[in-house]
Amino acid sequence: MKIECGIEKIKNGILQVEKITGKNLTLPVLSSVLFIASGKSLKLRATNLSLGVEIEIPAKIEKEGIVAISGGTLAGIFSNVFQNENVQIESIDGNLMLKTKKSRIKLKGQNHDDFPTIPIVEGKTFEIQAKKLIEGIKSVYYSSSVSDIKPEISSVYMYSDGDNLVFVSTDSFRLAEKKIKIKNIEEIQGILIPFKNIPEILRIFSEIEDDVRVCFNKNQISFSSDGVYLTSRIIDGVFPDYRQIIPKDFTVEAVVLKQDLLNALKLSNIFSDKFNQINLLINPKEKVFELSSQNNDVGENKTYLDAALKGEEVVLGFNYKYFLDCFQSINSDSISIKINQSSKPMIISGASDNSFTYLIMPMNR
Repeated sequence: MKIECGIEKIKNGILQVEKITGKNLTLPVLSSVLFIASGKSLKLRATNLSLGVEIEIPAKIEKEGIVAISGGTLAGIFSNVFQNENVQIESIDGNLMLKTKKSRIKLKGQNHDDFPTIPIVEGKTFEIQAKKLIEGIKSVYYSSSVSDIKPEISSVYMYSDGDNLVFVSTDSFRLAEKKIKIKNIEEIQGILIPFKNIPEILRIFSEIEDDVRVCFNKNQISFSSDGVYLTSRIIDGVFPDYRQIIPKDFTVEAVVLKQDLLNALKLSNIFSDKFNQINLLINPKEKVFELSSQNNDVGENKTYLDAALKGEEVVLGFNYKYFLDCFQSINSDSISIKINQSSKPMIISGASDNSFTYLIMPMNR
C-alpha cells in the first residue's frame, strides 16, 4: 500500500471509526482499524461485531493494499499531527509508515486475515433526511432500558404508521414516542436497534446534511450516506404493545410554560429524596399548580407556577430525572400535562406539537 491524502479527511475518518473498535480477547484484531486502499479511495473499517462502520476517503493511490493498525494508537496520533497538509501512508513488511512535513512515524501492523467482514445488508429500504433520523432517535433513546436482561426494551423500536416513521423507547418506568413525517414510506413492521449501538449512530450521522439510505432485514440494519456505511445487528424480540397503556381520556390537564417548569423542577430537585421524588399537586378549582419536595437532611420546598388548568384535583409523585430527560424532545414553548388519577401514568407533550408523547409512571412512596 502506498497512498497520499489530506490529514483532515483521514483524521476525521479515524476519529469516527476508532470509537467502534472492540476489545475482544479471543479476537484482538477487533481493536484495530482496517485500511483498504483501492481504486481512488482509502476505506477505513472498524467493527465490534454488533456494530460495523466503513468510511471512504478520496486519496491518491500509488499502490493498493490492506493493513490493520491499532485504533487507539491511530486516534492518538491523528489528534496531534500538524493540520492542513497531506500525509503519505505506506505499508512496509506489514507495518505502516506515516510521513508529513515534520513527522516520520512507524506503526506496528496486526494480522488482518482474521478481520471480520462488514455485511452488505439486503432487504427493504427507505430514505430519510439525516437530521430527521437523528431527531427521531434523540427524542426517545434516553428512555431505553440500559440493562440487557430484557433486550427487547434495551432498544429503540422503529416502525411505520401511515406517513409517519415512529420511534419508541421504554424502560418500563417511562416511555417516549416520536413521530417523524415521511412521504410514501413502505410498511415497516418493527425494528429493534440495540441501545448500546445508538450513541455511535447518533455521533456518526449527526454531522451529515444529506439523506440517509436505510436498509434492513430480520437480522441487520444499515445506514449509508456520503461515503459512510454503518451496520448494526437487530434484536430478535417483540416490543411491548405500549399503545394499550397510553390513556385515551383524562380527568385533569395542565398547560405550563416550558422554561418556568424546567426552573421549578431544578429547584425542587435540590430538596428531593434519594429516590429523586418530586410531588405534583394540581387543583383547577383553586387554580393551584404546585411542585413540592422534601429531604430530611436539606429541607423542603414548594413552588407554584401559573398554568392553564382544567379537571379534577390530583396529587402524584414522580421521578425528577425522568421528567427532566424529556425537555430535550419538546420544541414547544409550553408543555401539556395530562393525568387520570394519582395511580395512573402522567402524559407529557408539547402544547402545540403532538408528534412527541412521553409517559411517566407515578411513584408510590
